[in-house]
Amino acid sequence: MTKPYEHWHVLPHGELSKVDDNMLTVEGQIRMPLGSFPRRMTVVRLEDSRLVVWSAIALDDPEMAKLDAFGRPAFMIVPNGHHRLDARAWKERYPQIRVVAPPGARARIEEVVPVDTTAPDFGDPDVQFVTVRGTRDQEAALVVSNATGSTLILNDLVGNIRSAAGITNWLLRFAGFAGDEAQIPKVVKMSLVKDAEALRGQLSEWAEISSLKRILVSHGAPIEANAREMLRELAASL
Repeated sequence: MTKPYEHWHVLPHGELSKVDDNMLTVEGQIRMPLGSFPRRMTVVRLEDSRLVVWSAIALDDPEMAKLDAFGRPAFMIVPNGHHRLDARAWKERYPQIRVVAPPGARARIEEVVPVDTTAPDFGDPDVQFVTVRGTRDQEAALVVSNATGSTLILNDLVGNIRSAAGITNWLLRFAGFAGDEAQIPKVVKMSLVKDAEALRGQLSEWAEISSLKRILVSHGAPIEANAREMLRELAASL
């Protein structure tokens, strides 16, 4: 696991792209000994133009200018204890940002950056922070709704990497982050899932969101087609 950075350190990444009127996302790459591991940051704009930053990534100056033009970073969600890489640098850049974490990961995240809350009030009823059931309270999710539908933002719980090649592809497939379809990675089932029945219920509950139109995951491509059915299949896989 890459050591968290002390200061702003830009790794390879793409451009911020619009997901919805109130949402941007960008994919970056973490260099690994045998290749690269894709990661995703998503930025949600609240109704008062403050921003919720999910799984923060240090971007280059042009992309950070776009982000700052989109709104004011007010909350940074560190969605589990493994997604701390750029958290300290973001807090250094935006000292007033409130750090949010799931309660079970708080101690590990606080090795890098102080956590302000595990139960944030965003002041916007359309943005809901969730501590995922069945994960020892170590994994977070976000449900974002607007007039066009709802987006479920997940972290390590679901992998959907399609673009890896060579030995990296084999390793990611073995771990369960890459494959021909979205899946709950094997390593996540072993390390994170404590209560499969509770997690199955959580996934099934999300599948009942009638307005759900997409799922964004921290590692891999967005799930744009049949998002509700995909959640049912993931629940059945437990």
